[in-house]
Amino acid sequence: MNWVSICKLGDISDESPLSVKIDGKEIGVFKVDDRLHAIEDICPHAYALLTEGFIEGRTVECPLHEAIFDIPTGKLQSGPGCRDLHIYEVRVEGDDVLLNMA
Repeated sequence: MNWVSICKLGDISDESPLSVKIDGKEIGVFKVDDRLHAIEDICPHAYALLTEGFIEGRTVECPLHEAIFDIPTGKLQSGPGCRDLHIYEVRVEGDDVLLNMA
């Protein structure tokens, strides 16, 4: 496994997801029900950052295309998203947030 430290736990809140770019991949890290979830940050329909979208409960809506995705699973719920999102495993060690890039 290839774990990469991306931020401190306090850098992410329910209202403020984190956008990171690692090895050319843009990833959004969201806090839902006190758990962290990492998904592709780019809407598969056309380029728009989901971390700039509208978060409601456990879903995020693309700010440009109205595609809605389930954050914990990456599943497309509705709209022109074309496909589900890739998800990344997240873990917390102390105050550090790590992503599995394998």
